[in-house]
Amino acid sequence: MSRFDVSVVGLYILDVLGRPVTAIPEGGNVDFIDEIRLTVAGTAGGTAVDLAKLGLNCQAVGAVGSDEKADFVINRMQQFGIDCTHMARLPNIETSATILNVRPNGERPALHCRGASDHFDVTDDMLSDVLDCRFFHLGGTGLLAKIDGAPSARLLKAAQEAGCVTTWDLVGAGPDTWQFVDPLLPHIDYFIPSIEEAEVLSGIQGVEDNIQFFQSRGVKCPVLTMGGDGSIIAMGDERVHVSAYNIEVVDTTGCGDAFTAGFIAGLVDGRSLEDAAHLGTASASLVASGLGSDAGIIDRAQVEAEMANWRA
Repeated sequence: MSRFDVSVVGLYILDVLGRPVTAIPEGGNVDFIDEIRLTVAGTAGGTAVDLAKLGLNCQAVGAVGSDEKADFVINRMQQFGIDCTHMARLPNIETSATILNVRPNGERPALHCRGASDHFDVTDDMLSDVLDCRFFHLGGTGLLAKIDGAPSARLLKAAQEAGCVTTWDLVGAGPDTWQFVDPLLPHIDYFIPSIEEAEVLSGIQGVEDNIQFFQSRGVKCPVLTMGGDGSIIAMGDERVHVSAYNIEVVDTTGCGDAFTAGFIAGLVDGRSLEDAAHLGTASASLVASGLGSDAGIIDRAQVEAEMANWRA
């Protein structure tokens, strides 16, 4: 029996968020805002925290620096019961961090310091521990300089060979991201980008065309999030569409990570693809209702109750 429900590997970030921000003050002037928060974020970090809140036994596998930001990230995850044995603390390196100025409409222009995640590696002596899990989630491709591309492909392949279900997401797609993603596709069971990210990666437009594109390259199940249009899950010829819930959006930071966490939690439970997507949608909706990547989610019982209300 596996020690962990999920190993969450990849990008761990400290987010510093403020809202509402309409403009940066000129010169050395000061404006006043309503709220400032620090959160553990990133396509691995945000997902790990939400998985832990949903009651899953998780280990975090990544890197932080040797600064005060690292103390916050590690301590916060341990408070949620996440095993941080394989969170490397790298000397003389900054912890990856982002400053997010959240606009009144929920948009979040960001300033990012790449930091420790670019220096993170999964070494051979760690591998048996890292793969001691039912689900293996890799998050952050494109911002993991040391393991992007072929090393990540080997890691995902090893996870599948060890009997893990593999899930994957990235933090954002740019013109150079495809070279890192292409080698991974045959080793990804559940591929969970946004439709916008998928279109950048594939170079083609449209939901169905992107589903077929990624399936043809080895992905078992594309799961595309589509903002206000909900999500679509494609397993073979089956298509499952789950609509977005009607909520008042405060901040969209971490919504994709929350969807991923809820979706994985549903899969761990053995739920149908539709029910797993609903749990993902409920998790993302709660996160969107507050500031930061872990906002809104308290525990599994609360998320299940809110989901039942939204689905009624």
